[in-house]
Amino acid sequence: MRLRRFSTVRTRLLALLVVIAVPIACASAFAAYATYRAAIVAIEAAQARAVDDFAVRTRVWYRGMSRALLVFGAVASELGLDTAGCSNAGSKAMDRTAGFRAFLLRHTDGRICAGSLDADLTTESLDGIAQQLAGRSPVGMWNGADIGRMRYDQVTVGARRYLAILASIPSTSAGLQQALLLAAPELLENVFDLGEDGQVLNVALVGREAGVVAVRGDGRDLSWMPRTSRVPERHERWVGPNRAGQESAFAARMVAEPDFYIVASFDDRPAEAARLQFIVLLLAPLLTLGLLCLVCMRAIDRHCLRWLRDIETAARSRTSTNRVRVAVADGMPSDIRSVAEAFNGMVEEQEVRQRRLQTALDDNRFLVRELHHRVKNSLQVVQSYIGLSKRDHRDEARLALADAECRVHVLSAAYRFTLADGEMQPVRVDLFLDDVVTMISNLIRSRDQWVTSRIETVATLSVDRIIPLGFLVADVASRALRGTPGVRIVVEVRDIDASAIEVTLEVDREIQHTMPPRLFAGLLTQVGAVQTQEPRGRSLGRWRIDHGS
Repeated sequence: MRLRRFSTVRTRLLALLVVIAVPIACASAFAAYATYRAAIVAIEAAQARAVDDFAVRTRVWYRGMSRALLVFGAVASELGLDTAGCSNAGSKAMDRTAGFRAFLLRHTDGRICAGSLDADLTTESLDGIAQQLAGRSPVGMWNGADIGRMRYDQVTVGARRYLAILASIPSTSAGLQQALLLAAPELLENVFDLGEDGQVLNVALVGREAGVVAVRGDGRDLSWMPRTSRVPERHERWVGPNRAGQESAFAARMVAEPDFYIVASFDDRPAEAARLQFIVLLLAPLLTLGLLCLVCMRAIDRHCLRWLRDIETAARSRTSTNRVRVAVADGMPSDIRSVAEAFNGMVEEQEVRQRRLQTALDDNRFLVRELHHRVKNSLQVVQSYIGLSKRDHRDEARLALADAECRVHVLSAAYRFTLADGEMQPVRVDLFLDDVVTMISNLIRSRDQWVTSRIETVATLSVDRIIPLGFLVADVASRALRGTPGVRIVVEVRDIDASAIEVTLEVDREIQHTMPPRLFAGLLTQVGAVQTQEPRGRSLGRWRIDHGS
């Protein structure tokens, strides 16, 4: 994007903000949609698992009842009990087993053994029920289990409803030919009762000819069921009207082919919550970005353009006889303050130029020494000024001022050590880096972070090389402390041989390394360092420096 197309500072900054905000808004919208789709998929998967669970419970229950019926019939047939003995034994067994109401066993020789705990269930009525169910299609087995020709159904006798299980055994020899069991519906409905709120999940076991076999909850209210019956091939999910005319989400799962299946209706509250979450996740970043634009417009005008207009007014009103200076206020930003002070310095230049020309130094050596002394003092003043300015800032501005103060301290410390005896001299690496590490620990690190040093060398470097070395250590440590909370950094310096040292920075854990700034390569060139290890894992880097002494 070419910002030169915009003529004013405000429009350029706003255009840059828009360029940044639009991709963020698009990414936020995409993330909100992805979160919504993930929530919907999870809800549908949970509903499918719930239906599958009820289908498995139903299959296990019917398989257990079928095997119990076949075992009893096989035992009665093998023992050769007469009709009275078989009926008496079966009645006692049903009396001890809650929910079993009646049975009928038909042998290949024509004998019939029947028993019932209800007066309406006579041998003739049981025989009629068996013949009626035998004329219907058998249910298919699942998982390869073959326990004979089975029919699951329900019958109504004397205003009472019963679950019916009919087993037909191929007659290859003398023995059991047909077995019928009638059970109370409460047995299967107890299997469906999981304790959840019935408004959240409604389940029913349905057969095409049998109708509604078992219902979870209140079996009299079937208004939640789909208006149009739909027999699934295996499993199916759809949204449609229920018998009360309301839209609901349904899921069906085949229990036993061809038409014995589970149908469930689900509450739409989880999906509504997911849609509300999507709207919130979509609008919150957009509203935040909009508010950010408004705040930035206000901040640009208040903290930037206002001061620039004052400088412009002072510059336009300046004449040869009226030298107007820009008022340097306490709340002025540091960079604009620098411009204002430079402008005021330009105004004052004509007033002090003659006096500066009259100033002379005794000799060139004193001039150089005094110059460096003044640089050292100026750096200390700048450092103190930055330290005071940090009190008026927070967050990123405060961190940026701390970085600047640390780098100014590197310069100040270098001149302090090199002029320690009044003349320029090489600086000891151990004393200088100990001072730099201490300042990094005081200015940049947070309370849960730590910076220590292990320096085992007495090598010296000139001030022109010691300064970029301090910048290098400060830059690497600052990036690690900024990006990793709670990290511990160790700065280690040791002698490799008589003419070289090795500088290593390590942390106490593996961290995500960031690319160094473009000026980093220039620092390596100035200090004469060769990088022997790239940042990876716990290492922030390793460099070899020849000092030649």
